[in-house]
Amino acid sequence: QVQLRESGGGLVQTGGSLRLSCAASGDTFSSYAMGWFRQVPGEERELVAAINWSGQTTHYTDSVKGRFTISRDNAKNTVDLQMNSLKPEDTAVYYCAADRLMSILIVGDEPIESWGQGTQVTVSS
Repeated sequence: QVQLRESGGGLVQTGGSLRLSCAASGDTFSSYAMGWFRQVPGEERELVAAINWSGQTTHYTDSVKGRFTISRDNAKNTVDLQMNSLKPEDTAVYYCAADRLMSILIVGDEPIESWGQGTQVTVSS
């Protein structure tokens, strides 16, 4: 199992940028597909972006395409989410997640193997 910890959340104005980072430990990081999810109170957790083990395949939810970029550095055991042109509707708790199969992150038909603790992102108007 891999342990995950997010950082980089905070308060930013509309149109601003934040870069979230997720540090992994406890297992072979490069064996896992990685994802960023977000959740607003009272709503279901949704996938924002996912990246396969090598970083060559990415997936984004429609609402963030062209604004967010997911990347990973297997040498440093990290995965990042660069968020540009932020909007108030991006406000949520953002979670890092890991699973052996990228399809699990995207489809969500099985429990995801590992989760971080979450980091708050607040976009003010």
